[in-house]
Amino acid sequence: MNLIKNLFMKRLKQFKIFILSILAITLFNCSDNDDNTTAIDGTSYLSVKLVDEPGDYDHVFVDIVDVMVKVNDASDDESGWVSLEAINTGVYDLLELTGGVSVLLADGYEVPSGTLNQIRLVLGEDNTIVIDGETFPLNTPSAQQSGLKININEQLSPGFTYDILLDFNVDESIVVAGNSGNINLKPVIRASTQYTSGSIQGMVNPSNFQVMASVDINGEVVSAYADANGNFLLGGIPEGTYEVTFTPDPNSGYAILTVDNITVVNGQITDMGLVELELLPEVGAITGTILNTGVTATASVDVEGNIITAESDVNTGVFLLENIPVGVYTVIITPDPVSGLSSTEFIDVEVVQDATLDLGDITLE
Repeated sequence: MNLIKNLFMKRLKQFKIFILSILAITLFNCSDNDDNTTAIDGTSYLSVKLVDEPGDYDHVFVDIVDVMVKVNDASDDESGWVSLEAINTGVYDLLELTGGVSVLLADGYEVPSGTLNQIRLVLGEDNTIVIDGETFPLNTPSAQQSGLKININEQLSPGFTYDILLDFNVDESIVVAGNSGNINLKPVIRASTQYTSGSIQGMVNPSNFQVMASVDINGEVVSAYADANGNFLLGGIPEGTYEVTFTPDPNSGYAILTVDNITVVNGQITDMGLVELELLPEVGAITGTILNTGVTATASVDVEGNIITAESDVNTGVFLLENIPVGVYTVIITPDPVSGLSSTEFIDVEVVQDATLDLGDITLE
């Protein structure tokens, strides 16, 4: 009991004890009008991290069960709460979450765009405090039923990821309840938000077939289909420089297009403007069979200065020159130099779209 009295006197010197029937929560980043709720078409993404300011205790253990939000709902009742399906739940020592250390409670959870009205930190029953090596229970009666509610009233723009930082002030959150000796947790939490991603938008042309825009972020592909007018929006893209790939319907006749060096800045929309898709080239193929036993040869054609080659199969003698643009070419067959055989040419070889021209059996001399 002397330990509790000493703690009580110490806390009186540090700050005024508030006797409240509800949770005392310090609110930051709130709009002037708590009832201001604006729904916006689109999707946003929320990540939640928990940190702590240093406190004068050995340990303060808090049992994190869930994180919930109210979006586009300014009501004070219990309706409208949505779980962010918290990850990394469990018991944490708040005093270890200092100096840049945090615990990630929600990671890129998809919510409707509009107004993030409130966030709720739901606690379990295993909350304790350690003072001078002795462990005491932390009483959080109302929080165990409903969670710690924090007003946010932050506008969520479509396509952006927001980091919500919950900063526990331990020194102001631990309260000794008069002469009862109970140690109560009346959380004082600073809630702040920041952009942690940007977006990429633009318009593809033509748009009379399905086109998928995509970005590879360290092995994770973020993609979105263009709408009927060709507009697309890739949201939740971390700051950096990317390749954006446009993949048309395979039956459209248009080629996959990759656009390099698209820069994304957190909190901003990068507009690619009009992206013109290109028709697939009209191509065909050329084949033939080398009859000389044990001889390999290289077939080649010059396509506007680009030499396309194909090796003959060592067993069958067959070669195949693929994806040759429609046109008339000279095909050169060059045998392996060790064979002692001479090259031969086929002139005026016409390549037709989606067809394979067979030069037939070829005997090198």
